[in-house]
Amino acid sequence: MSDALPPWPQVPACYGWLSLDARGNWRLKDEAVDHPGLIAFLNTHYACDDEGCWLVNNGPQRVFVKLERAPLIVRLHPGQRPLAHTGRQVEPRGDVLIDALGRPHFDTDSGPASIDDRDLASFLDELTLRDGRAPTDDEILALTSAGRRPELLWRGLTLRPSADADIPDRLGYRREPKE
Repeated sequence: MSDALPPWPQVPACYGWLSLDARGNWRLKDEAVDHPGLIAFLNTHYACDDEGCWLVNNGPQRVFVKLERAPLIVRLHPGQRPLAHTGRQVEPRGDVLIDALGRPHFDTDSGPASIDDRDLASFLDELTLRDGRAPTDDEILALTSAGRRPELLWRGLTLRPSADADIPDRLGYRREPKE
């Protein structure tokens, strides 16, 4: 039966049309995607290539995604694993990289992620010092400033400051795939 099916046509990859914003919303040519069926399709066919470029497989065509922040944007729910914009729960791992604006980025079992800004208060509430105590506001603020930094943890993972421009390389992805 498969011998009777014609092969997929050769189609060029698509760049510059599809993007993911910092809250995990899909955008098509800078317009918000709000059709539930299209969102479900994009989430289902979202993947990463060998070079760290994220894309949506559309039949034989690869539609590359421009990322405002990270490939996965997660929401936090107390006592549960973070939930990615794709609808899948993810397991954080490795260090949590904090940029100069205090935004957390980390690797997960499904790929690099960042926390939706609407959940930053929940993220801060979950921070602890190595000895288990809750950090003071000054200890949290010290993470994004020069000088001595306390060792802060989120869900057992160590927080580390990082320049925003270095985060994609450190986590292995590209924010803006090129042809």
